[in-house]
Parts: sequence; structure tokens; C-alpha cells
Amino acid sequence: MRNIAIILAGGTGSRVGGNKPKQLLPLQDGRTILEHSVDAFEQAPDIDEVAIVMHPDWLSEAEQLRSRNSWEKVTRVIPGGKERWESSVHAIEAYREEQDGALLLHDAARPFVSQQIIADVCRALRTHAAVTVAVPVTDTLYQVNEDTVKQIPNRADFMRAQTPQAFHLNILREAFRRALSEGQMIVTDDAGVVHRYMPEQPIYIVPGDEDNKKITYERDL
Repeated sequence: MRNIAIILAGGTGSRVGGNKPKQLLPLQDGRTILEHSVDAFEQAPDIDEVAIVMHPDWLSEAEQLRSRNSWEKVTRVIPGGKERWESSVHAIEAYREEQDGALLLHDAARPFVSQQIIADVCRALRTHAAVTVAVPVTDTLYQVNEDTVKQIPNRADFMRAQTPQAFHLNILREAFRRALSEGQMIVTDDAGVVHRYMPEQPIYIVPGDEDNKKITYERDL
């Protein structure tokens, strides 16, 4: 089974600010967030191929990065959609002829994903058709009603999702087929699509890492 990493860079990063998507902003070493995210999967021995899903207005910038870095595993740059789920659909469609593979979908805004996490996810794909990455919740959680506390759930029952989230292609295709047939999409990530629309499919959890943080706001840079 081939492991294909999909770097989801289709967002505009409006919460970071500036005149370009956050994935094209540089970190302290001068290289962009997107380059760091792609590098992680380019260097991973278990990854066979990498594709970048980029906002349609910034495809040329992604192609320039691809040319500048001479990545050997990056085979294509795919136009993204308005919503995250649309970008995932575009990635699935790009590999419609792939019969026996797995997609690892990773947020480009998580440039610090470790080789250990990638290796653990690929290892889990050998025995599980759906895999996600998560870390325990350490803060107290409030369920709220407007500006008051409604309930305080047991935080031991919760984990925070990270990426990559990985699936055998036949599972991901079927989950999105069911979701699209309903005419609505009310989930925020790919594991959510599988969980909601293929509840019969268990989703295995690989331990994440606090360093695998997502760059969301300007202060995160």
C-alpha cells in the first residue's frame, strides 16, 4: 500500500493577518511554514508521494516553492476549495485512479510535525483503515450557555485532535460520498467526516505531541 501525504494549504489564514496566506509566511529560519510542513513528509521513509493542496489564487507561489526546493516526492499541486472539506475532496479526486493506497491529510499550518508521529501513523495504517493523531486535554473544560458555565465535563474523556489524519482511500472515498449525498457538511476535519458518515468504521488514535502545534494567530509565529 502506498502512503500519499496531502499537505492541506488551501486556507487564507485570515486570523494571522497580512496580505498572503499564513502557510507562505516565513519562520525564523526564513523558510515558509509550507516548506517546513512539506519537508517533514519529504524526509519520512514511509511516505511514497506528496501533494500540496493550495488556494487557487496562490498556485504559482506553491509551484515556485516546489521548484526551489527540488522535492523528489512532491508530484503535484492541487487547487483547493473554499472550505477545508472541499480541499480534501479535490485531493481524493486527484487520486481517483489509485486503488490500493492511503492518504495522510496534514494541515500545512502544523510545520513541526515529528518524524515519530508520521512513522507511527504509517505503522498504524498497516492494521487500521482510519487513523488520527491526538493529545490529552490538560485544561479544565467548560460547557457554556452564552457567558455562564453550564457543565464541567471530565477532561479525561477528551483529547485534542492534531494531524496527519490518515485513511485507506476506499474508506475516505466512501465517507465523503455519503456526506456529499446528504447535501451538507457540518464537520471540521477528515476524521469527523469518517466518524459522522461511517460510524461503523473505528478510528484508531496515535499519540500526538505538544510540539505539533498549529499556527493560527500572529503571535504563534
